Amino acid sequence: MNELRLGNQLQKLREEKKISEEEVAKQVGVSVQHIHKWENNQSYPDIQHLLKLGDIYETTIDEFIKNDIALQNSINICEEEKEDDDEMFHPGFYIGIGIMFLGTLLSLVIGNLTITMASNIAGMLIACFYKGILKLLQDVKKDFYEQG
Repeated sequence: MNELRLGNQLQKLREEKKISEEEVAKQVGVSVQHIHKWENNQSYPDIQHLLKLGDIYETTIDEFIKNDIALQNSINICEEEKEDDDEMFHPGFYIGIGIMFLGTLLSLVIGNLTITMASNIAGMLIACFYKGILKLLQDVKKDFYEQG
């Protein structure tokens, strides 16, 4: 199957209908810059805007998605993240609790309460913000590879 990005589809359909970007923007209720970014594959419209575009171009969201592999992958990633959010105890919870217990054990052996406090704080932060930390690291990695 020949991959056609959503933006290329939108531009092609608009040109076939002989409608300007300004007219589409007005009908969809967005700025011309949004239409321009969508047509140049710089961003994707949200579901409500896709529905309006489907009405304007007399097509379905299904047709938009079927032809854009990148959009399909983006949807799959969002579904995987959603499934991960449903998990009650993620690895960060166990890592954080482990750090807290290890710090407490070390402080009992060494006799220094500062170790307990520091490990408890670090453990709680990891247990609470593990997913945020992972997302931040993934974003940094993604930005690094996109720039390189």
